[in-house]
Amino acid sequence: MRRPVSIGPVAFDASLWDEPTTGIGLYTHCLATGLQKRGVRLQRLGARVSGEDPRGRMGRTAYALGRLPQALRDSEALLYHALGNFNLPLLRSPGKAYVVTVHDLIPLLMPETVSRAYRWQFRLWLARSVQVADRIICVSACTRDDLLARHPEAADKVTVVHNGVDHVDRHVPDATTEDFLRSLSLPKKFVLYAGSLDVRKNVSLVLDALERLKARGRPAALVLAGQSWFGSGAVETRVARMRAEGHDIRPLGYQSEAVFFELMRRAAVFAFPSKYEGFGLPPLEAMRLGTPAIVSTTGATPEVCGEAAPAVRPDDAEGLAEVMDRLLGSDAERRRWAEEGKRQAARFTWARCADETLEAYEAALRR
Repeated sequence: MRRPVSIGPVAFDASLWDEPTTGIGLYTHCLATGLQKRGVRLQRLGARVSGEDPRGRMGRTAYALGRLPQALRDSEALLYHALGNFNLPLLRSPGKAYVVTVHDLIPLLMPETVSRAYRWQFRLWLARSVQVADRIICVSACTRDDLLARHPEAADKVTVVHNGVDHVDRHVPDATTEDFLRSLSLPKKFVLYAGSLDVRKNVSLVLDALERLKARGRPAALVLAGQSWFGSGAVETRVARMRAEGHDIRPLGYQSEAVFFELMRRAAVFAFPSKYEGFGLPPLEAMRLGTPAIVSTTGATPEVCGEAAPAVRPDDAEGLAEVMDRLLGSDAERRRWAEEGKRQAARFTWARCADETLEAYEAALRR
C-alpha cells in the first residue's frame, strides 16, 4: 500500500453518491474508499442527502454552477475533484486546485446517442473545465487521445488512471438473491448482456446474432440486465417481437449489484459488442468473475481487455454469432478464456487507482 500523504482534506464531488449506481457512481464510491484507506479525509460535496453539503432538491447542474463555488470558498480543502466528465465550477476559487475525471467523450463522438441539450452542455462545459483544471484524469489512453484531439492545449495536464474492478469480490449472493435467481428458472447455459439498452451499447448486434443462431437450429438463451436509456425504445420493441417469435430472451431491467454480479458469475458467456466505451467496465467485471467476455474492436475495450477476450467488429453479426456458438458449445473453450480473463482483470485494482489519483492530486497542488 502507498504511504499516507499529507495533502489535507479533499473536496470530493459526491453528486452521484445517493443515486442509483451507474458507472460514474461506482467510480465515485470505489475511489472514495481507496482514498480513505490511504488516510485522505474527504469532504463529500453535492450529494442529494448525505455528506458535508447536501444539495437537497437542487439539481446537480444547478448545484455545481450555483452553490458549489461558495461551498469551496468556505472549505478548508485545497483541492476539489470533479468526477463526472466536465462538472468543474466555471470560475476558479482562489487558493483551490481543480482536478476533473473524464470518462469518455461520447456526446461528441456519437451525438446521436444523447439529447441535443445534453450534447451542447457537455461540449461547452467540458471546454471550460479543461481551461480551469489543474489536472485531468482520463480513465484510459483511448479517452486521453479523444480529449487531446479536441483540446491539445491540455496535453501537459492529462494523466491516465485506469479504473479498478475488484469491487466485484465483495458481492457474495445472499438468500434473497438466490431465491430471486431461482425463481427465474434460467437455463443452464445462457448469454448475458448487462448494461443500459441505449444505441451505443449495440444490443441490436446481439439480437442479430441470436437470429442467425436460431436460423441454423442452434438457438441461444439471452438474459438482458439493464435499464432503459436514451434511444432504447427500438431495442425494447425488437426484443418484444423476437420473444413473440419464440426466442428465449429474458429482459430483467435494472437489478441490484448483488443480482447483477451473480448473473455475470452464472452466465456461460458475456456479450458486450459496444460501439464505443471510454473504459469498458462490464466485460472486465465478467472476466474478474470468471465468465468469458466477447467485446468489440473499438473504443477502450481492446486496451482494457487485451488479448483475454475474443473481439468482433461492432457491425459483424456473423462473427459474433460464430464466437457465441463456439463458446456455448465448448466447456474447454470457455475455461480457457475464463482463465485468461481472470489474469487480465487482476491488473486493475482500486488500490492502484487510488495511488495514481493521489499522484494526480499532488501534481495539481504543485501547479
